[in-house]
Amino acid sequence: MSQHEDAPVTQDQAEQAVRTLLRWAGDDPAREGLLDTPKRVVKAYRDWFSGYGIDPAEYLHRTFEEVAGYDAMVVLRNIHFESHCEHHMAPIIGHAHVGYLPNGKVVGISKLARVVEAYARRFQVQEKLTAQIAHCIQEVLQPRGVGVVIEASHECMTTRGVHKRGVAMITSQMLGDFREDARTRAEFMQLIRGAHAE
Repeated sequence: MSQHEDAPVTQDQAEQAVRTLLRWAGDDPAREGLLDTPKRVVKAYRDWFSGYGIDPAEYLHRTFEEVAGYDAMVVLRNIHFESHCEHHMAPIIGHAHVGYLPNGKVVGISKLARVVEAYARRFQVQEKLTAQIAHCIQEVLQPRGVGVVIEASHECMTTRGVHKRGVAMITSQMLGDFREDARTRAEFMQLIRGAHAE
């Protein structure tokens, strides 16, 4: 890769790329309704893909050990997220359910949601997103186990191609006791099923 290709993309270059796509789609980027579109798209991309500038593990470094010996499952369910498919750059919209078995320390629950958000705000495939969240929690907190289940709809399937609406993809990653102990796994699945019963 050349030095030129390694250089950061400027705001102007990004906006010009949007103008090129508008022309390719058959419209005129110079018409009134599209004049500010390149600037708006670049601003949206900064938000949608802000996860590239974040180390999700940093959210988990502040833990609490004064939990009165609590060692049962901690579950945060129904974490809404929006991501983008790395194959078609189309939205992936869904919910993540995250659980872990503490090993002497717990983390603030908002930090689990932030880990999900940080990985979601990158180009993704759902299987990779699920694994990244689980392995990050496992590596930083060193709990006895981690479970992650994600249910999401993929706009690359609902708005193009087969055009199938109402289809949800479900992925799971189980580590430690969640993988090895069927009772632990069943308890986790029962707790997150409540997310759909309400």
